[in-house]
Amino acid sequence: MKTLKEEVKFNCSADKLWAILSDIGRCDWVPSIDKIELEGDLRHFKMTGMGQITEKILNQDHSRMILQYSAIQTPAPIEHHLATMEVASLNDQECKLSWTTEISPDIFADGIHQGMLVSIEGIRTVI
Repeated sequence: MKTLKEEVKFNCSADKLWAILSDIGRCDWVPSIDKIELEGDLRHFKMTGMGQITEKILNQDHSRMILQYSAIQTPAPIEHHLATMEVASLNDQECKLSWTTEISPDIFADGIHQGMLVSIEGIRTVI
């Protein structure tokens, strides 16, 4: 299993970033997704280059600003996927996103990491 981690500073309040990430039906910050359909704690979407994916929201802690989710159905034979996004305030105008993803088998790590980097740039465009 491989663990990927990105820590990124944003020029906005933690509340503003959390409002974007915690809206689990919002996808304007993920360039490869056009629409998300919610069904309870599941979100379904089609990702360019990957196909149809279903993620399960495992934890959405508004007080600690933590979102945790797992890809439970994908076209690729992924054995384990666990992503955790945590937002921390640095001051009134800056915050930090810590995004960790566990992935197995390791062969999928590069693709997942590229998706994280593209999504981080997508967040910058919507802030």
